[in-house]
Amino acid sequence: MIHFVLHDANDSVAVVVVEGVKAGMDLAGWIMDEDKSTRVTARQDIPIGHKVALRDMAVGDTVVKYGIDMGKVVAPIRAGEHAHVHNIKTKRW
Repeated sequence: MIHFVLHDANDSVAVVVVEGVKAGMDLAGWIMDEDKSTRVTARQDIPIGHKVALRDMAVGDTVVKYGIDMGKVVAPIRAGEHAHVHNIKTKRW
């Protein structure tokens, strides 16, 4: 079962595509551009459609989703954590 998808192996976050992701689950991901698999352990419950961090990120780091800069980290994020508006903001303002 695929739990999350990402386009590029260099993405720092991926989109959860199933319901019921709970802390402690071993998640399987699909890297679409390379048709390869990857894994991460969920550290928090993550709703469907939200992002899971694929690597540790510090405040000020750029968040990459689908190969595109989609914002900056405003609170530390560990691999497997829920990445959303509480720890990522746009760089536009």
